[in-house]
Amino acid sequence: MGLIGKAALALLLLASPNLWAWGQTGHRVTGALAEPLLSAQAQQLVRGLLGPESLAEASTWADEMRSAPGTFWQKTANPWHYVTVPKGQDYDEAGAPPEGDAVTALARYRARLLDPSLALVARQEALRLIVHYIGDLHQPLHAGNGTDRGGNDFPVRYFGKSTNLHRVWDSSMIDGERLSYTEWVAWLAPRLDAAFKVRYASIEPKAWIGESAALRDQLYPDGDRLSYDYIFQHKDALRTRLMAAGWRIAAYLNAACEAAPEACAP
Repeated sequence: MGLIGKAALALLLLASPNLWAWGQTGHRVTGALAEPLLSAQAQQLVRGLLGPESLAEASTWADEMRSAPGTFWQKTANPWHYVTVPKGQDYDEAGAPPEGDAVTALARYRARLLDPSLALVARQEALRLIVHYIGDLHQPLHAGNGTDRGGNDFPVRYFGKSTNLHRVWDSSMIDGERLSYTEWVAWLAPRLDAAFKVRYASIEPKAWIGESAALRDQLYPDGDRLSYDYIFQHKDALRTRLMAAGWRIAAYLNAACEAAPEACAP
């Protein structure tokens, strides 16, 4: 990325606190966890479309494209990274807004992924977005309650530094471990056992949203000062959501290829 591109990305980071859902590290963890769990058919699909590009690399593409010029990536596609589910409602009751959300976008790009008549670049885009949006829907504050932009308007002090609750969950707790994404995967992958896969077997986005929204309501602290006690209270939930996202990326792609094997053939 050149100096102009880096400058544009820096400006976008400042302007858009909702930019990095899970942060780059978290998304890469979900993609890397998913890759070895792909079926043979899904592996053919991924390698046929992405070549040497890993799912870890593909997982952050949707956020990186938000610095691309034009209104599509900088405005039109922004609402597709999250859903809004007010407290006491489920997704069906809340519904999707006219501009769409992560659920409607996921359905749209699944159809494109499985359409062999489309150009390679269109199917590559679809795969990268699917990986990203599944990750987004497992970040609890991407199932926002409609009152504070998914915690972006809930200010906190994290180890004395001013930030917001959304950023704490997107990146601060993950990056605070000082692990690379591959180190995270080395820790989490052995915990993706048969029992975990059964518990988180659903490939229905509305089920993921229900889990995220239920957890979301437990994340808001009584005060605004967060430190080791907050991490201790929520670290297991954080790791579970990363693991569930990784497993479900694989399961979603596996199911797609099972439903349309001709679209996944080399």
